[in-house]
Amino acid sequence: MLQIKASGIRCAALAVTLIAVPVVSAQQSKDTAAAPVPPQIAAAHKVFISNAGADISAQAAFKRAGEPDQAYNHFYSAMQGWGRYELVSNPSDADLVFEIRFTIPTYVTDKITSYEPQFGLNIVETKSHFTLWSLSEPVQGAFRKATWLKNFDQGLGNLMDDLKKLAGPSPGRASQPEGSSTK
Repeated sequence: MLQIKASGIRCAALAVTLIAVPVVSAQQSKDTAAAPVPPQIAAAHKVFISNAGADISAQAAFKRAGEPDQAYNHFYSAMQGWGRYELVSNPSDADLVFEIRFTIPTYVTDKITSYEPQFGLNIVETKSHFTLWSLSEPVQGAFRKATWLKNFDQGLGNLMDDLKKLAGPSPGRASQPEGSSTK
């Protein structure tokens, strides 16, 4: 009888521990301050955009669609539209290099094959050649070309949103509400 009670107490203690650990972890993560973003990202003025390419699956899909450099071309256009950085044609003239790539990793489990198209962006400092930050953004797959283009644009938009949050406003440009102007 004593052995059954001891076993029950151990089970109860284990259950309390399993419940308490996630709660404590959740509380700790809320209290953890965000790690700093490398200051070079916010301070940069000039960026070179590097086409880090696509894996075999993505390259084949882009070639079939008639635009082999689709990820690079669309990212470059989005960067021009943003205007946060001056885009330069030579990496030696840049403060940072943005390496854009597109991959379609394939996962096979039992009889199911799944694809996870995604953008990847490495931000590299030109002086040290160290990667300062990496961003990834999934792109939902599609069977129809129109749906694919919509999903591709959405994934690129999400990547640009991530980059804008990371980079912050242009150096020397006062933060002001959108639509307002300085005189």
